[in-house]
Amino acid sequence: MTIRDIARQSGYGVTTVSRVLNDQPNVSDAARKAILEVVRQTDFHLNSNAKRLKQQTSTGIAVVVKGSNNMLFSSILERLQSLLLDTGYSCLINYVDEDADEVEEASRICREARPLGVMFLGGNIANFRSRFSLISIPCVLMTGSAFDLGIETLSSVTTDDAFAAECAIEHLLALGHRNIGILGGGTGESCNPSELRYRGCLRAFERHRMSFDKERQLASSRYSLADSYRAMGRLLDSMPELTAVFATSDVMAIGAIRAIRDRGLRVPEDVSVVGFDGIVLGEYLTPKLATVCQDREEIAERSVKLLVSAIRDNAPARHEIVPFHFYPGESTRKLEAQRLSADV
Repeated sequence: MTIRDIARQSGYGVTTVSRVLNDQPNVSDAARKAILEVVRQTDFHLNSNAKRLKQQTSTGIAVVVKGSNNMLFSSILERLQSLLLDTGYSCLINYVDEDADEVEEASRICREARPLGVMFLGGNIANFRSRFSLISIPCVLMTGSAFDLGIETLSSVTTDDAFAAECAIEHLLALGHRNIGILGGGTGESCNPSELRYRGCLRAFERHRMSFDKERQLASSRYSLADSYRAMGRLLDSMPELTAVFATSDVMAIGAIRAIRDRGLRVPEDVSVVGFDGIVLGEYLTPKLATVCQDREEIAERSVKLLVSAIRDNAPARHEIVPFHFYPGESTRKLEAQRLSADV
């Protein structure tokens, strides 16, 4: 439901509707009453972010965050805001649901606020492929690669997701694990981080000539504790012989650990767990989470540099890969020889 929908249903113009929603004068009592009745019936809520965006100056940068449960994004966002302010730009953070269309939201922001640039923290490549033509200002996609899209105004900064996930699986294989499950991935969209991480896992299995049964060894999950908890339960049901799991995000790994423990199993004694992201919370878990650590500072700094360069110097789009490192933590263990031979 939009302001235009309210205007159409009430029979009044968009300008009149906007005045009523913003409690402005110069509106007849009849018009105000009719418009508010439509608002009540449709349970319409004025988007306060949009209102604030309209009040921004020409130094504004819009930041669209995909999902509200991603702890990696929270840490990147904190650094991002500081960098933008230091560079002389104001910013307003706009959250969209994990399943929402972030490009459509950015297009709306551009129409209403006319920011100088847009930064996407996470995104679905399919949305960029189909809708990005509506946006003409410089943009940067963070934690995802836009290289294959070939869009002149869209840069990107990300980790080599596939290779990083491959390293995580190699770590588990080196510890003797062969019955390994995966949380996340399998989306089919080749450029999305979760899918790239899944494909990196498959690459590691193929190198070791190990088969992978997607129906049994993969459980899809949103980037949330509750959903990953449920997904881990499904994985334990479909693969009771499982000795290790790789979660394509730390949030998923944390949800998985709770599910494992609620089944009466121990981490890492019964099931080893590896995550992806390197969020601070993982260091304070018991046991500390083994994970692929993305460089949050570097992602934020490179992204701001690319956007500022595009705004001020009309620089072309660039696509950069940020290094990662593996943190062994305490949530994995080497299989004992007796158990390893039994699994094989």
